[in-house]
Amino acid sequence: MHHIVVVGAGQAGSSLVAKLRALGCESRITLIGNEDSPPYQRPPLSKKYLTGETSREQLLLRPADFYENNRIELLTDRHVSAIDRENKTITVEDGPLEYDELVLTTGSEPRRLPAAIGGDLDGVYVVRSLTHVDAMAPEFSEGRKALIVGGGYIGLEAAAVAAMRGLDVTLVEMGDRILQRVAAPQTSDYFRDLHVSHGVRIIEGTGLAELTGQQRVEGATLTDGTELDVDFVIVGVGIEPHTELARQAGLDIENGIKVDAFGRTSDPHIWAAGDCTSFPYRGGRIRVESVPNAIHQAECVASNLNGANQEYVATPWFWSDQFAVKLQITGLGQGYNKVIIRPGKREGSVSHWYYHDDRLLAVDAMNDPVAYMVGKKLIDAERTADTTIVEDPGSELKALLRDL
Repeated sequence: MHHIVVVGAGQAGSSLVAKLRALGCESRITLIGNEDSPPYQRPPLSKKYLTGETSREQLLLRPADFYENNRIELLTDRHVSAIDRENKTITVEDGPLEYDELVLTTGSEPRRLPAAIGGDLDGVYVVRSLTHVDAMAPEFSEGRKALIVGGGYIGLEAAAVAAMRGLDVTLVEMGDRILQRVAAPQTSDYFRDLHVSHGVRIIEGTGLAELTGQQRVEGATLTDGTELDVDFVIVGVGIEPHTELARQAGLDIENGIKVDAFGRTSDPHIWAAGDCTSFPYRGGRIRVESVPNAIHQAECVASNLNGANQEYVATPWFWSDQFAVKLQITGLGQGYNKVIIRPGKREGSVSHWYYHDDRLLAVDAMNDPVAYMVGKKLIDAERTADTTIVEDPGSELKALLRDL
């Protein structure tokens, strides 16, 4: 029987196999994951799961019996060590597994601190999996001193949870400002003010020199000589696409596993989707680290495995929850040369509109779902937004959609 094997049981892998069955695909389907859990949501790990508001079972993307009921062989706690492209097999602990079509949805791995500066001490954590968050959860006791290394969204979300739990929180960002890689200074200013108002100490433009302690972390020295007492550390300094399996197999790598517009790698019988891939986008090539991209790209690949011959058109969007603020982002702000700040209709709501000259690139909406919705529709349609309307807080944003 024709066999489709999917390596990586995260959001992309789970979405892909579900879509295959929804399309009526009758192939044998095997989904392989290296964790001991069925596929689950990752975004709540640093938010509601860490606070205890969401249970382990509630994290599951689909009920545990979904896979059996849909004739999907789910292999958990398995490590795929090699791909034999010539013989179309993969190596798993149980032995070789043959495939007709192979899909890599291997995701990404968090960057860790070097052991030379204390990165392997007990009490130093990253946030990516259930195992990671289950290990750090007991640390979140009122009054303890938490050091967050990295001022991206993962670091800020962890800082928010820690502050809400009554911890003494210090966040260190070696760049000039938090969110420097992903947001305009106006958005950085908004979230800096938000965190400081909740008691988080933010140190920017300063790196971590080393963590100190014998077996367990006890302190930190910053590059400016500042010394901190810490009880535990959360490292949020970005992620790397998980490409080693593809690289060993000789597939093309370019800021991730390189795929074409249909999701094919340099081997016509191997496909890829999600965080691990780079793909064509508006004349260039990008890699997008987000749940929506993982779902939509995976579903496109599933359609193509089923004969659709459909190009993937990315419509990037993202969200983050910090304290009582929901940030929603649509588009990609790279290359902006102007940002318009627009107050929302609700108290405390605001949106930041990114432009390159008169072309709308992205919108950051803080507690402003209307601004996000309007911006997303415009960007997905590759339309701009009249700056005179955006700049006028008394104008009606939905007027921008009349010509769509």
